[in-house]
Amino acid sequence: MTAATANPLAGASAKPVLYLVDTNILLRDVDASHSHHATTRQALRFLATTGAPLCLIPQNLIEFWVAATRPTAVNGLGLSPAQAQASIAQFEASFHLLPDTSVIFAEWKRIVTAYTVSGKTAHDARLIAAMKVHGLTHLLTFNGNDFHRYSIGESITVVDPHSVALSHVSPGQ
Repeated sequence: MTAATANPLAGASAKPVLYLVDTNILLRDVDASHSHHATTRQALRFLATTGAPLCLIPQNLIEFWVAATRPTAVNGLGLSPAQAQASIAQFEASFHLLPDTSVIFAEWKRIVTAYTVSGKTAHDARLIAAMKVHGLTHLLTFNGNDFHRYSIGESITVVDPHSVALSHVSPGQ
């Protein structure tokens, strides 16, 4: 079974902590010149050693493609489509890719109505909807302020990679 089709819940005797990896994490992972690159790598490496399933949904990969292939002059990474595809292939091999379902749309409608979501934040609400549908409890993101409103009502734990990386750095690193 590949990472793209593996069920992170299968065979678990205790309920594991399930993470959705936000798109900004994917972008920082690829952009070695970004100030958050090392922190991103440290956080992902540590979480992988804990056995915590790190998950994506197709929306993450679509958002990655948009930002990665956008020119650097307009806040993109300036990757070619071939480079973006290679990165996505690596993500698919490294993370659990969870499916989009019609249930996510229904959950998204509930969330945007309940939280009076408007504009671009509707994309963030869709990530929360997918988390709820797939039973994910934690969101690894540098954009915590965009998601804190869902912490209590939706039982989502927002995790900043700095807190993961800094609390698990060995002396001399």
